Amino acid sequence: MIYGMPEEEYIAPGHGACAGCPLPIITRIITKASGEDTIIVNATSCLEVVTSPYPHTSWKLPWVHTAFENSAAVASGIEAAVKKSGKKTNILVFAGDGGTFDIGLQALSGMLERGHRICFVCFDNEAYMNTGVQRSGATPLHAWTTTTPLGKKERKKPVAEIIASHHIPYVASANPAYHKDLYDKVKKALSFDGPSFIHVYSPCVPGWKYESRKTIHICRLAVETGAWMLYEIENGFVKINRTPEKRIPVEEYLKTQKRFSHLSKKDIEDIENDIEDSWQRMKNLEKAKARI
Repeated sequence: MIYGMPEEEYIAPGHGACAGCPLPIITRIITKASGEDTIIVNATSCLEVVTSPYPHTSWKLPWVHTAFENSAAVASGIEAAVKKSGKKTNILVFAGDGGTFDIGLQALSGMLERGHRICFVCFDNEAYMNTGVQRSGATPLHAWTTTTPLGKKERKKPVAEIIASHHIPYVASANPAYHKDLYDKVKKALSFDGPSFIHVYSPCVPGWKYESRKTIHICRLAVETGAWMLYEIENGFVKINRTPEKRIPVEEYLKTQKRFSHLSKKDIEDIENDIEDSWQRMKNLEKAKARI
């Protein structure tokens, strides 16, 4: 049971997720918000692997597995069929950052442009964890991966802003440490008659190299240092949901994960500047009441 949410569970215990993995927590919260009249479309990802080892399944809802690249296209077909039947069944897409930022972006863009009533959820663990911790478009500046052994040299792709620029009703970021915020945002996303996107922070114990007991601690630190911003973009207008009174230095967040253990002082300054730039951009959009 999660306080303040329905008791019904739609994902069963017995999945194969790593100790400390936030995916089961996030999935429980999201499906509690969507309810029993829900169809899940799950792109190839850690979530798909740990919940569906043949012949077993952890899902108590209709569920379909897709390739990395076509989850949004498959969901679009399901939504068209549901719409034709006259029903208002909730359709959720679950994908990792690889299946959202990179491989799945083309199909996702088409889904958004056509206006399907689908809530697309990205579990962002900032690399291709399912296939060996390779760099993705979601990997942050200077982070170690197996394909960036000296740290990634590029900034993280601003996928939520790219998606919001499709003029869809609702985009939001979320974090499992703020579970009621996540629940409320999914409920809100599903209230719109059109596409919506939820971008969820999802640490990875083996990929980020931290102690499994520290998952929620790291989730909170991400928000308190500004490394993960909680906001909504409703009909193009930005609203920041939580602004730390005084941001904790980002070094406190970085030192919890060995993927950042190689950083120099200059690297840490670069990351601080990147965070400040992102915050300033979103604050300016919010203040100006300017549409993305």
